[in-house]
Amino acid sequence: MVYHGHVRNGVVVLDETPSLPEGIEVQVAVLPPTPEDSTVGARLMKFAGKLDGLPSDLARNHDHYLHGAPRK
Repeated sequence: MVYHGHVRNGVVVLDETPSLPEGIEVQVAVLPPTPEDSTVGARLMKFAGKLDGLPSDLARNHDHYLHGAPRK
């Protein structure tokens, strides 16, 4: 069974309260920190500029191409 938690004031606090018997031996594994680029925008940037054949004015006229609005 795996339980998840965080460290608060130097003490491991579990997110859920398991019913473990008193004195049972446990093992704590430290997970690597989440990278700074874990935001959705940062993860999507790896796709930026990858599509070919798009109109050169797509950024300016995206409403035209998506919704049929007049071009700017």
